[in-house]
Amino acid sequence: MITNTIKSKLTNKKVFPRGVHPHDFKEQTRDRAIEAVPWPKEVVIPFQQHIGAPAQPTVKPRQEVKRGEVIGTAGGFVSAPVHASVDGKTGPLTTVLTPVGTRVSAVPVQTAEISQEQLEQDLKDFLQPQGPVKPADLIEPEAIVKAAAEAGLVGMGGATFPTHVKLKVSPERKIDTVVLNGSECEPYLTADDRLMREASGTVVRGLMLAMRAVGAPRGVIAIEDNKPEAIAAMRQAAAGYPSVEVAVCAAKYPMGGERQLIPAVLNRVIPTGGLPLDVGVVVVNVATSLALAHAVDRSRPAITRVLTLTGAVHRPGNYYVAIGTPLSHVIEHAGGLKDDAAEVILGGPMMGVTMPDLSTPVTKGTSGITVLTRDQVVRRQETACIRCGRCVDHCPLKLMPTKISQAVKHRDLELAKAYDLMACCECGCCSYVCPAGIPVVQYIKSGKAAEMRRRAREKAEAAKKA
Repeated sequence: MITNTIKSKLTNKKVFPRGVHPHDFKEQTRDRAIEAVPWPKEVVIPFQQHIGAPAQPTVKPRQEVKRGEVIGTAGGFVSAPVHASVDGKTGPLTTVLTPVGTRVSAVPVQTAEISQEQLEQDLKDFLQPQGPVKPADLIEPEAIVKAAAEAGLVGMGGATFPTHVKLKVSPERKIDTVVLNGSECEPYLTADDRLMREASGTVVRGLMLAMRAVGAPRGVIAIEDNKPEAIAAMRQAAAGYPSVEVAVCAAKYPMGGERQLIPAVLNRVIPTGGLPLDVGVVVVNVATSLALAHAVDRSRPAITRVLTLTGAVHRPGNYYVAIGTPLSHVIEHAGGLKDDAAEVILGGPMMGVTMPDLSTPVTKGTSGITVLTRDQVVRRQETACIRCGRCVDHCPLKLMPTKISQAVKHRDLELAKAYDLMACCECGCCSYVCPAGIPVVQYIKSGKAAEMRRRAREKAEAAKKA
């Protein structure tokens, strides 16, 4: 299959066409070792932390729960159970704000005390678990899929698609490669970088389990060249596995997108409307891979994660956090906001979402918290499109963002769809390069949301008629 994948003429590193090169701002936290955040007095655990049906609550108010206990069962095949991330006592069901502005059901848990020594040991066990494990090729694929499902694993890079669904590949599909996505191309974020440096063996173990689950004979660890320590650590961890290789990619945004990563690393193009499965590939995130190793080897559910807290805070770093911990608690642990802090973003500046409510909890998909200063928050005045074509030149999916956004702006969804509205990956390159200050990607996001609402209405109407 012929693609437009290119390599740097000077470095021979893997890259994809188009995209942008924003300053990565990773210097604040890339060399900060992962640190455990004490449990807050109360965590609030949402029952919807994933794509698909929400989990169904199984607990009552004032019920004692143990860390790792199921408190919500999967609401369907495309769903994931939810577990207590702390020891404690539940409160009445409530709702919490999500990054997309909706409210979902959640349960508060008043936490029991835990010592600093216990926290530090828990982090150590998370990064470098001890004890024998069964070779991946001696574990039945179905057992790996089952462990992922029971542990409530989802894509922890932000996509939050249930991992067991991704790993349950139908027999007619032939998967030959699992790509471990260690690119972490979003500016500011360094949590995956630190996991590859501090937990390389566990991450590679998860990759081997994913390969076994889908029957792939090959594993590729893709890492951008701005993470030399992670590259070295992962090469060392993978040295004993002939079926695994490390692919060094040029640092470019959005390298972490599947439609950019797979062509860059494997020279394969995912068809429009298709999935990585269609080209024989499964992609797993670094944090997801580590969580898979814990789920299979230790029956540990997804109850903690590592995230980056960076920007205008007094002690930026990479933090090990219990799911359900309020953003405000993580920020307070890091010394609080600086005086010039103006905006808190869940995620990074390119694809993240501004959070007006800092009581919002950390979820399985929270990879970072970025705090911008007043000087960094620029509200550009939107002016008329000058037809410069920069958004088209930089779109990594070769779409026409200006046409799509204008169609959405004029409420012509059919025209927007004709320009492949739903194919947009929402990377934000178009808005980043627009000299007219047009929030191109925001228009496209609103158009996609409107189309999804339309589809939901049609589905509901069809169900009534059936």
